[in-house]
Amino acid sequence: ITVEYLAISVSQRMALKRMLNFNVPHVKNSTGEPVWKVLIYDRFGQDIISPLLSVKELRDMGITLHLLLHSDRDPIPDVPAVYFVMPTEENIDRMCQDLRNQLYESYYLNFISAISRSKLEDIANAALAASAVTQVAKVFDQYLNFITLEDDMFVLCNQNKELVSYRAINRPDITDTEMETVMDTIVDSLFCFFVTLGAVPIIRCSRGTAAEMVAVKLDKKLRENLRDARNSLFTGDTLGAGQFSFQRPLLVLVDRNIDLATPLHHTWTYQALVHDVLDFHLNRVNLEETSGVENSPAGARPKRKNKKSYDLTPVDKFWQKHKGSPFPEVAESVQQELESYRAQEDEVKRLKSIMGLEGEDEGAISMLSDNTAKLTSAVSSLPELLEKKRLIDLHTNVATAVLEHIKARKLDVYFEYEEKIMSKTTLDKSLLDIISDPDAGTPEDKMRLFLIYYISTQQAPSEADLEQYKKALTDAGCNLNPLQYIKQWKAFTKMASAPASYGSTTTKSMGLLSRVMNTGSQFVMEGVKNLVLKQQNLPVTRILDNLMEMKSNPETDDYRYFDPKMLRGGNYIEYQNLVDYIKGKQGKHILYGCSELFNATQFIKQLSQLGQK
Repeated sequence: ITVEYLAISVSQRMALKRMLNFNVPHVKNSTGEPVWKVLIYDRFGQDIISPLLSVKELRDMGITLHLLLHSDRDPIPDVPAVYFVMPTEENIDRMCQDLRNQLYESYYLNFISAISRSKLEDIANAALAASAVTQVAKVFDQYLNFITLEDDMFVLCNQNKELVSYRAINRPDITDTEMETVMDTIVDSLFCFFVTLGAVPIIRCSRGTAAEMVAVKLDKKLRENLRDARNSLFTGDTLGAGQFSFQRPLLVLVDRNIDLATPLHHTWTYQALVHDVLDFHLNRVNLEETSGVENSPAGARPKRKNKKSYDLTPVDKFWQKHKGSPFPEVAESVQQELESYRAQEDEVKRLKSIMGLEGEDEGAISMLSDNTAKLTSAVSSLPELLEKKRLIDLHTNVATAVLEHIKARKLDVYFEYEEKIMSKTTLDKSLLDIISDPDAGTPEDKMRLFLIYYISTQQAPSEADLEQYKKALTDAGCNLNPLQYIKQWKAFTKMASAPASYGSTTTKSMGLLSRVMNTGSQFVMEGVKNLVLKQQNLPVTRILDNLMEMKSNPETDDYRYFDPKMLRGGNYIEYQNLVDYIKGKQGKHILYGCSELFNATQFIKQLSQLGQK
């Protein structure tokens, strides 16, 4: 989506804060304590709120407790409750049960998507039966059925994401009714997105694909809403109205089948690597780290694994700056941050030492005479220093975990080789050699590499060559089902010929890594190639460029055009490519959204299921 509007995260955050403030605008820094309240959400609501509002922010809004709707909850009869749930049968039943049990003082019912008239009547009947009509304070449709992960990135759903997955849409046995359900689910989320954004888009999409089905349905839903001017969500005092400029956004809907190689591609940028090799979900990464003595005596119990979770959010300045950087640069930057922190820490210690104050507390220090101003200043920056140390420790742990995967699986070799395949560059070693190398990667890494080769090559390998590859893959422990599916896909799809160019990579000298390689460094990068990305547009970015700049190109010339006034599965690699592209377009902004955000492991699993006989 190209747009000249506020970041979608700002719009959705404002909508959530308004909701938590009993659906009146939340005024920042208003005097007086907030009204204390309970937040009740389902899993959908939890997924929408968690990337946008921290526990501290919820507390500042007066949320003393946040509980899942279907958990066992004790009555708190003197406190209002704000509900934020999907309007499902199961959820409505439980809300009616809460009314009957008189759990709270008053009820503010907020639905993530629009609730139907019949379900609204069910709630009304339950309120009447429980003599709780006056306690149901407000009922709102919030139109917030999407998850914002970045200022410029969103995903349609997380719960039940298999419903809108690549596999679900491409199953050969999918019925028309099932397909309608999938399309309606996607359209509902996109409609909510534009209501929150406060804008009606112009829609472009490829023909003869699921993207076209979504476009037709979305166009119809937007038209129906605009037709009723009195109740339209895009006119008058709606949430988004008046906040934005007059230029309308362009929504480009594309089908995942236009590019199956990119989601399988091994990557080299920080955020995409974290998503590829670690457990990274809704902006939180979970790491396993070993504990206990390093050199445990023979026969001792194995070391217990500790689980640690870290939030990687826009508040984290290091993450914001480096999430799109090549990994060696990230390792270098973490090291530099650490050295800078140590220098500041040493300065505080040195000043304390000079004045004989090593043991004094900060309060006593600040009361000393003027000549201690320098020390007072250094000490007052301690909270900032501690936060800096927290972020350095966080990124040291995350980057170390990524580096372990790169080294153990030779991911730098895979990344470079795949780039050469996709950009039609001469290959320096044979594909069979890598597949047959027991030290290079997991069976899944080998299958990803081979699928990229199979998708990207104009001339499919001969049956004899294919059998040789299949034997090598089987010997390496690979499941051949994904290949079975891609073979069928390539035979039947009219998009079988691969896009002309994906981009290329250059291998730089070791200059950048000289500091990282020194003995005091946390990141010993020996044996890891220092690859620096040469920016090239991926297929999705090229399509957007053609449509945004109105260029004539066979790739997009037959794209359909919808103007209601008259995505499919995605990945961090594509998102970063679009972000890099838009940097060169002054005054333009971009939002990347997808029906599901999968990494290569999840995608290859879907291909495997599709390829099962």
